[in-house]
Amino acid sequence: MAKESMKARERKRQKMVDHYAAKREELKKAGDWDALQKLPKNSSKVRLHNRCLLTGRPRGYMRQFGISRVLFREMALDGKIPGVKKASW
Repeated sequence: MAKESMKARERKRQKMVDHYAAKREELKKAGDWDALQKLPKNSSKVRLHNRCLLTGRPRGYMRQFGISRVLFREMALDGKIPGVKKASW
């Protein structure tokens, strides 16, 4: 499990990105780079990092499911993810 502070920091960044998204897009289209520079750094989408929704693990993230590979495997084996089963051939 990730520290609560790391998960909170990531949520804060996501909230800030959502808040400034329209303004950033507008400034980019206008080509006003000086005004864009004055916006908060954390309002940039690039600063976000994918984390597991349940554990907050930053590595081994699976975009399609929004969770880490470790949790995905556990849930798939328990049958908690519909349509996913262990391969055998």
